[in-house]
Amino acid sequence: MSLDPDDTRPAFQQVSSALRAEIRTGKYGPGDQLQSGPELVKRFGVAKATIAKALDQLRDEGLIVTRKGKGSFVRQRTERPIGLRPHLEAAFEEQQVTIDFAGFSSETLHGAIQEPLDKVRSGRLTPQSITVRLLLPDSTAPMAVPVLVDELRDDSALRARAGQIAVTHAGGIKHSVEVLAELGLVQSAKVEIRVCRASALFKLYIVNGSEAFFGFYPLRQRTMEVADEEKTFFDITGKDATLFHHSAGADELALGSQYVQQSQRWFDSVWESIAFERSA
Repeated sequence: MSLDPDDTRPAFQQVSSALRAEIRTGKYGPGDQLQSGPELVKRFGVAKATIAKALDQLRDEGLIVTRKGKGSFVRQRTERPIGLRPHLEAAFEEQQVTIDFAGFSSETLHGAIQEPLDKVRSGRLTPQSITVRLLLPDSTAPMAVPVLVDELRDDSALRARAGQIAVTHAGGIKHSVEVLAELGLVQSAKVEIRVCRASALFKLYIVNGSEAFFGFYPLRQRTMEVADEEKTFFDITGKDATLFHHSAGADELALGSQYVQQSQRWFDSVWESIAFERSA
């Protein structure tokens, strides 16, 4: 297949248009792998850089994801925001796995990471190293949420409850990951946990430095017994947060690449400046 010489659009736009049509019409289904870069170069008769730019455009549109060393794949659900679990499992196919999380409690991560960890235990996934950094809010200081509905007053019991939720899930992740090194299943496994004096109103995951997942926490009013007293308060609903996915590609100026770069820069800057280890 060659490009139309009468088409005034740049070559990369013609290539992305052809691939987009194939995805939309079902020639490539959810999860299918696109042809490799060299195959697309041969197919369209264009330069490697042209193919890379076309794929970056499709990636920015949310139609495909690119996995380092494996190729480009049609998203599992191109019509709606994605889930974290399948991307985590794909990340564990790499030799060095890195996960950075910033958010309220890491509860979703705790659940999503169990399946790939189980596959490491069974030998179906064989990474050499796993490094996880968890950036959580400091529940010992007043927070924006949880907060009492009545005049938005701070409540130490609510903060203690939130802190315990975070400790439970972060501790579960730490144990599940680090035991793999103790068992000799990976060469190194480390989970670091830090807190900062900022309320978590969004969640961010950065996976293997190449994918970023971002979601806003919806707020809701709840009434429940906390510390033997019924309280009505505003709380976040982490499981209801819709995640949006951005993937870095060959073009560092592409939207997905810039989003991942800036997310990593933000996380690192907070981690190295105002974040600190939670006191016992």
